[in-house]
Amino acid sequence: MSPLNKSHSVPLLCYVTDRRGLAAAKPAEERQMVLGKIAAAVAAGVDWIQIREKDLSGRESSMLTREAAQLLPDSAARKGVHQRILVNDRLDVGLAAQAGGVHLGEQSLPPEEARRLVRSLQRENDFLIGVSCHSLEAAKNAEQKDADYLFFGPVFATPSKAKYGAPQGLQRLGEVCRAVGLPVLAIGGITLENAAACFSAGAAGIAAIRLFQDAPDVAALVSGLRKLSI
Repeated sequence: MSPLNKSHSVPLLCYVTDRRGLAAAKPAEERQMVLGKIAAAVAAGVDWIQIREKDLSGRESSMLTREAAQLLPDSAARKGVHQRILVNDRLDVGLAAQAGGVHLGEQSLPPEEARRLVRSLQRENDFLIGVSCHSLEAAKNAEQKDADYLFFGPVFATPSKAKYGAPQGLQRLGEVCRAVGLPVLAIGGITLENAAACFSAGAAGIAAIRLFQDAPDVAALVSGLRKLSI
């Protein structure tokens, strides 16, 4: 049974990493800088860290995931929806590196197949399977295929999601949130100023790269986001 449910007293916050977006001169510096960003996000109380470094090899991704996981509090405090590391797309890396879940794209391994592999390793109770969706049909399909949660977007305009077309908007976000029984996290152009509108539309949380990665004070940002749901 999934440790998630659709309703939460506070919104889920997910920092999606992008080390190439950091001002580093060398690959080694990128690695240390992104680990520093992850450490700051964890300390500030961000719930999930999604390792989204698609250019890394399996070995490199596994090493980064393990290092990120070491920054979390004791694993006993990470049950349910508490802090965890998610790996983008690479189920093999997520399982091998003892991550807290995998986040799949619409064209990735089907969630029901990922579920089968997770069950075979007896990890189902502590391993989340999420799916990125860009339409109502895709969201319903992901729910039917045993996903634990969804990302829906881009809700607002953002360079990192431009290839997915025009922004979906708050109305479509609300339609998706009402149509599925899974937690839906809004993604794409999320800011402190528009996050409240996402929660009002029914989103269980938000996911973002720049919102967290570029924040001068992540703790203040997280505090502000938490207050929006009160």
